[in-house]
Parts: sequence; C-alpha cells; structure tokens
Amino acid sequence: MTAKLMQRQLSRRHILGMIALQTAATAGLTRIGLRSAHAAEPAAVDNAPAVVVGSGYGGAVAALRLGQAGIRTLVLEMGQLWNTAGGDGKVFCSTLAPDRRSMWFRTRTEAPLATFLWLDVVNKDIGPYPGVLDRVHYDNMSVYVGRGVGGGSLVNGGMAVTPVKSYFAEQFPTVDADEMYGTYYPRARTMLGVNTIDPAWFESTEWYRFARTSRKAAANAGLKTAFVPNVYDFGYMQQEAAGTAVRSALAGEVIYGNNHGKRSLDKTYLAAALGTGNVTIHTLERVRSVSRAGDGSYVLTADRIDATGTVVETRQYSCTYLFLGGGSLGTTELLVRARDTGTLPALTADVGAGWGTNGNTMLGRANHVWDTVGANQATMPVLGIDDWANTANPVFAEIAPLPMGFEHWVSLYLAITKNPERASFTYDSASGTVKLGWTPAQSAVSVSMAKNLFDRINLANATIYRYDLFGSASKVFADDFCYHPLGGCVLGKATDDYGRVKGYDHLYVTDGSLVPGNIGVNPFVTITALAERTMARVLAEGTAP
Repeated sequence: MTAKLMQRQLSRRHILGMIALQTAATAGLTRIGLRSAHAAEPAAVDNAPAVVVGSGYGGAVAALRLGQAGIRTLVLEMGQLWNTAGGDGKVFCSTLAPDRRSMWFRTRTEAPLATFLWLDVVNKDIGPYPGVLDRVHYDNMSVYVGRGVGGGSLVNGGMAVTPVKSYFAEQFPTVDADEMYGTYYPRARTMLGVNTIDPAWFESTEWYRFARTSRKAAANAGLKTAFVPNVYDFGYMQQEAAGTAVRSALAGEVIYGNNHGKRSLDKTYLAAALGTGNVTIHTLERVRSVSRAGDGSYVLTADRIDATGTVVETRQYSCTYLFLGGGSLGTTELLVRARDTGTLPALTADVGAGWGTNGNTMLGRANHVWDTVGANQATMPVLGIDDWANTANPVFAEIAPLPMGFEHWVSLYLAITKNPERASFTYDSASGTVKLGWTPAQSAVSVSMAKNLFDRINLANATIYRYDLFGSASKVFADDFCYHPLGGCVLGKATDDYGRVKGYDHLYVTDGSLVPGNIGVNPFVTITALAERTMARVLAEGTAP
C-alpha cells in the first residue's frame, strides 16, 4: 500500500472516529464505537479477542494497531469522554476559573501552585465530579494524571520531546536505538501531530515574553536553551493571537484541558482507532482486578460509575489478549494486586519495582522589575534550559508559563533531573491498597540538582527564588508531586524486551510503566514510540488473534 493511500485511509478513519465520538457525546453513551450494536445492553460477560485497559498514549497505540489489523478490541477507560459542552458552552474549564470539571471527585482543586504571595487564591472550592485531572496521593509523593478518553494527553503541556539518543540507549540497553530513532519515534511524532513554533513569531509575540525573559537569564549564566516541539497547533495559536480564532492556549487553558488547538489522543490515535470499526471504548469503567481462567483467557472485573462516583454496575470482560495501558500507576497497581492476591501468581518480583518521578521538581524565580514576563502568557511551553550534557549535574528545565492575567515578574520552571533514585509499589493486605515506597530523601536528590542549576542563574542575574508559591514560607522547590510517573513494570525486567509480561503469554504492557524511572525529557513521545514498537512486533509475529 502506498503512503498516499495509507494517508487517505487514515484520514477517512479519523473522520469516522470523530463522528463516533460526537454521536456518543450527543447521545450520552458510555460505550463508543461505529456499530450501533455497541450502544445496546451488553451481555453478562463481554468477550473480545483483545482488551486494552486505559486510553492514554500506550493504550491508544494498541487500540489503533489492533483495529487496523481487523481485531475486535475493547478499550476500558475509567474517565469520561470529554466532548460535551457545559453550561458555559465549553467542554473544559480554564485554569484560573476551575469548576467541577477540573478534578476527579474533589471538593477543592489541587493545583501545583498552592499560594501566590502566600495567599490562598489559587485553588477553588468545587463540587465532586469525574473531572479531567487527578492528583493521586501516596506517602511523600503525589502524582498528576489525566482522567478521560485520551488520558494524560488531555491535561499536559504538550511538549513532544525526543530524548537524547545516547541517554535512551543508556536506559534501554537491549532496545535497538537506531530502529527507535529511525522508525518508531518518527511514526509516533507523525501520528501525534507534532509541530514546532515559528521562531520569528516566537521572538515577536507578547505571549512568549515569559520564555524570552527566562532565556536571557539562562544565557547570562552561560547556559543554553532549546526549542521543543509540541502537539498544540501553533498555526491555530497564531490565529488566536490575531483574534481570528477562539482562544484556548491564549485563554489560560491547560491543566484542566484545552478546548481548542490541542491534538490530544481523542483527535489522533483514538479517533483513527474508532474509525476502523473494530474498536469500542467503554468509559467510566475502572478495572479493579484481573485473573486467568482455566482456558487461558484473561478475566477482568470492572466497576462502572456515574457522575456522582456511585458504582452502578460491576461487569466482567474476557479476552485472549490483554494490553495494559493504564499508565505507570494504573498498570502497576493492577499487576501488583494480581500477583500478591494470587490471581496472577506467576508475576515476578520485578513487577512494582523501578518507579521514579523523572526527576521532577518545580520552582519559581523572582525577576527584576525591568525583566517583565508579561500579563499575557501562552500556556504551551516551547523552550527549555538544556544542561543535560553536564555530566556532573544533568538537568533539563522546562520554562513553564504562569498565566495569571497580570504582570507578576515570576519565572516558573519544571526541572527534569537525572535522579537515579527508584521506589517500589507494594500491596498492603490489611487495607487492600497498593502503596508507594518513595521517601523525602529521594526527592531531595532532584532538589539538589535543580538548585545547583538555578543557583547559577540567580547568581549571574542577582535574582532570588520565590518563596510564596508552594504553601510554605520555607518551601522553594515543590518536590512532593510529579507530572511524569515512570516505571513499575520496567522493560526487560518485569517484561521481555517488547513489553510482554514475564510469566504470562498474551499479556502486554504498553505504557509509561515500561520506562525505568527517568528519560530526561517529557516522556509521552517515548511512551508512544515504545508502544508502536511493541505493537509492530506483536502483529508481525502473528501472536495476536
């Protein structure tokens, strides 16, 4: 098949998939697919050749490639389909005016910044609802994850960064790096809709003054910055700035979703998957257990909830082939629980191990009054301080926006450090929960590395840190949460070199739990590329139905 013909078929599938998504939203369905039968009452046990758990990056890749291969596939997603406008005419709420759509069953938002000028003005009281962003709390660490069809793609900053090839090879010594960088990374970037900002527009627009100010401060310290691509449509963003398109990234929308411009998975991989006619997505269904039947099939038990969080139905699903794409937390928890409760007892001790934060820590700097950051700030980061080649202190720091609608002279950063610390998930039989063994000392490693970098910047610019952003007058670095949870089912340890779980055939992991705790940049392109590699091997070997 020619590339042009493949593109036409893919475009057709996108159109059909988008129609299916819109139809489901209009009808209020929790089961999304092309076939009308999918809207009917299901049988007592749903059977399918393949089930995919989760609709984030790894799950979306698995769904599309299975669907293209003609394999009937069910995708189980615990969040809802975000395709229906609320009373304000918008699907998502803004960062500065959050409502119940913002967070997963909370009565108050939990944004990364807790305070401004030590005032509790950032977070708002809301009503409980299956919102788009969740903050999962463990002892000493909390993790931000997306909830909905598209997972984390709905709530991230869209930075589509490919790691340094040598560091990828260091993290994945048994994976062919040439093949990844020659085939699977390009495939992932194409499907994700990765694009780059127009440099001339970047230099002239008021919306990225904050990034240029941080670039200047870094240069004064002898540090280089690098442009990074994104999945936000920069052509659309320029129309926003010109006043010819409805604003989204220029209207403070990001952590609670973007109404326009963002190429989230529901508009790319998942739309194409639905368009094959072989994929159905079930929403608001959380898989709570997995076991294996005597005939070798996998049996999943899932709770379906309503908008209040009430379990309205518990269902079972049976499949021959199971693909886990529930993310580092969801997949790892499901497998740790299955091993330690005896439903999948052959899982190895490596399941649950190798978890890390991708070295995440957040901080703010106070600029001089003449170094303004601008009242208007785009929410999509496009520039990072790149000191990863510094072997004594490798750091890549995303220059993050802080769109508050007024000049505040704050430069905000999300630092990604080469933190070697790892933790494990364990099952606590007394409480029936899975716990994470991360410690404050492990977070301190990232803080130290970030501090080494930003002390240099402050010294070169005669500036100081902001002490008012994270809820405590003494807290400069936010080291108790992360955006990039990685590991738990590490490739080549808990799985083979293609994500096939050791101890069980026809069971695959396709998400960020494969990445051993750190990848040096925003990880979703790597997760997508690894999933593409896994699915290519599975289908080429004929090991899928």
